[in-house]
Amino acid sequence: MRPGIHPASRPVVFRDRAAGVAFLTRSTAVSDRTVEWQDGATYPVIDVEISSASHPFYTGTSRLLDTEGRVERFERRYGRTAPARG
Repeated sequence: MRPGIHPASRPVVFRDRAAGVAFLTRSTAVSDRTVEWQDGATYPVIDVEISSASHPFYTGTSRLLDTEGRVERFERRYGRTAPARG
């Protein structure tokens, strides 16, 4: 690797507001806000909308939004207007 062309990687706290969970990891992300971590050190903090702690795929709480097919729901709502070609 050539020196001086890569951004500096440092410890950063990512805080998921929806789940109330925070992760300390290394990142090149920059933030003006800081938070005191469990080890007593102060790290930059970045608030995120969703993470693995709150995403339905990872938590197993996914909702089934549509129990019927979209075509069937459309036909039920508006009816069939043209005969099917065969």
